[in-house]
Amino acid sequence: PAIKAEMKVPVCCTLQGEDFFLGSLREPFRQKSLQLIRENAACVDAFIAISHFGARSMAEYLGIDRDRIHVVPLGMSFDGFECGNARDAEPFTIGYLARIAPEKGLHFLCAAYRLLRSRSGLSPSRLWAAGYLAPEQNSYLSDIRKSMDSWGLSDQFNYHGELDRRDKLNYLKSLSVFSVPEIYDDPKGLFLLEALACGIPVVQPRRGAFVEIVETTGGGLLVEPDKPEALADGLLA
Repeated sequence: PAIKAEMKVPVCCTLQGEDFFLGSLREPFRQKSLQLIRENAACVDAFIAISHFGARSMAEYLGIDRDRIHVVPLGMSFDGFECGNARDAEPFTIGYLARIAPEKGLHFLCAAYRLLRSRSGLSPSRLWAAGYLAPEQNSYLSDIRKSMDSWGLSDQFNYHGELDRRDKLNYLKSLSVFSVPEIYDDPKGLFLLEALACGIPVVQPRRGAFVEIVETTGGGLLVEPDKPEALADGLLA
């Protein structure tokens, strides 16, 4: 309200997954935050969501009339993005590129890879991961490494760390298939557009904005969420 009164211009507000942050707050701060948002929403002239899923979910979560929310899908510049030749090369490379955190589902991807490797007749393959690793997630990655080691797959797993733009482009072009099997309903999915821009097919859980991105582009497969078996089947397909 203060911004609108001082500037005397319409106020637009983006919606980009704030529900995940709000849901992580302890009480009474979560309810206080929601109350403040709902009260101040009356002074916003338009809301802009980045996916139809995000518009629907945030309208309900924040008590906003759905007609006040406009959808402007995520976009990206294609500068520097080009298709690689890794899909037809060996070893078959499954790639992950996102924050290293439990909600992003790297442990599910590793479990699915274990199931893949247990099947006979599978060609040589490997599992690559990259992305920001916060200090508090070091133990999470360590547990993943221990699991891969106990399954006899440690030599097929490689964490490439956090990548700058040049390294990210080279990384994506080296993949055969891409997957970030998140365990929450993500309204974004920009990493899917980046993989698709390099001609890499994606395999994603049927949840959040992933559904509309995959169905609109035809660039991959949707599988049942939180099921390593379903993810393994999708990757194999």
